[in-house]
Amino acid sequence: MARVAAMQPGWNLGNTFDAIPDETSWGNPPTTQAMLHYVRSQGYNSIRIPITWSNHHGAAPDYTLDAAWLSRVRQVVDWSLAEGFYVMINLHHDSWQWINGYPGDRTTVMNRYNALWRQLAATFRDYSQKLVFESINEPQFTGTSGDSESDQVLNELNTAFVRLVRASGGGNATRLLVLPTLYTSSEQARLDALTGTFNQLRDPNLAATVHFYGWWPFSANIAGGTRYDSNVESDLVGGFDRVYNTFVSRGIPVIIGEWALLAYDYTRPGIIERGEFLKYIEAVGYNARIRKLTTMLWDAGSFLERNELRWRDQGIYEMMKASWTVRSGTASSDQVYLPRSGTITARSLTLNLNGTSFQGLRQGSTNLVNGTDYTVSGTTLTLTAAALTRLAGNRAYGVNATIEARFSQGAPWQISVITSDPPTQAAATGTTSSFSIPTQFRGDQLATMEAKYADGSPAGPANWTSYKEFWASFQPDYTANTIILKPEFFAEVNDGRVTLTFHFWSGTKITYYITKSGTTVTGSTT
Repeated sequence: MARVAAMQPGWNLGNTFDAIPDETSWGNPPTTQAMLHYVRSQGYNSIRIPITWSNHHGAAPDYTLDAAWLSRVRQVVDWSLAEGFYVMINLHHDSWQWINGYPGDRTTVMNRYNALWRQLAATFRDYSQKLVFESINEPQFTGTSGDSESDQVLNELNTAFVRLVRASGGGNATRLLVLPTLYTSSEQARLDALTGTFNQLRDPNLAATVHFYGWWPFSANIAGGTRYDSNVESDLVGGFDRVYNTFVSRGIPVIIGEWALLAYDYTRPGIIERGEFLKYIEAVGYNARIRKLTTMLWDAGSFLERNELRWRDQGIYEMMKASWTVRSGTASSDQVYLPRSGTITARSLTLNLNGTSFQGLRQGSTNLVNGTDYTVSGTTLTLTAAALTRLAGNRAYGVNATIEARFSQGAPWQISVITSDPPTQAAATGTTSSFSIPTQFRGDQLATMEAKYADGSPAGPANWTSYKEFWASFQPDYTANTIILKPEFFAEVNDGRVTLTFHFWSGTKITYYITKSGTTVTGSTT
């Protein structure tokens, strides 16, 4: 428990040594000592190095690890340990490349699995106890009758892993070993199955691991899951409660080996609204901390700009950092929308104090004046018409000013003052492989899109909901002033008319109509 607690917080060197076929194949630069030093300097105490070995070993029966690949992995492990990190290594995408076939070919897969871990155990036998082994990433299996049988199959592999490493002696006799649930799921049945493995092994130096990417509709922005709401909160609390009650309360440590949101990616902006993501970050940090869970951020390049050694969004990092030790205050939104013309009126936000006290508002280094620029009544923060008029400036479309709500502890809450008018759209023609709706966004931002047939039933993919998946079915292009409807959307749309409803963050809703006939698509505002 103490060792895992010392690993908090952790960071994943994602899409690097797990990339196929090699370190830079998925767009990240080669790992450097300077990068590891930077991550360490930012307060991270552990680093998970996911590693895919499939393309880096020889044939049966020895499955000899490629010397150059192993040497490079060892170099980065050495650098990380020298920086003072706890380091976790694993078999990563091997899980779905060949380990998943174990039920149908037990002998071959087990021999290969044992051969890899035997070599890794020998290589790192006398390494510091700060080096940690994780048996498999996100285990999954083909050819079983269901999850219950897959749990039993995973038990065989996890058990073989522990016994093999322990038998190799040296530092491996007491090294911390990390065992995942099936799919690294926190469902109770999966946790119970892993509990059986722990009870069977009776080894005092084991930890459990699960992954956490949040409530799926919010994590992917589908089914209207645009906000950090009660569904997201209950999913988070429920999952963390289950792992605490099943393991931590019994003295078995738990590592959340990966966490983020599935669709949070700097290359696909707008899927996850920034303020809603900040609320999620704050809640994950708090709920993990009070349950003594160690969290390891999944970073495949979305958070750390590895070439320049800076956070892509400093405010997101600051919220994470604060969550390691304290709670932060947030609000119902981080956006205040004002019209391009006409009289500006006061606007209110609800403060989520999270045990803090509100201290005031600031723009840059200037404090706003309570009673003149804003008022606070309970948890209602109201920005006055006079202050908003001043902050809006010339009322150009978009963000005109940014202010910060400051609290007694934690990270400040940024609020953007935005000028917008209801977006407008125009008629369009195209095909199912190339169709865009001309859209003048006029300072507004797209939140989600609904698609319905004439009878009101959902159109397009995920036909159980009218709200389509952001980016997978549709994508705004603010530079080109269009909203793109993807070929993947049309692939599951019947011929005929479909009513689209675009929801914007200002609260504006716009209706648009498309008609599909074979591969031809026409669009109209009426």
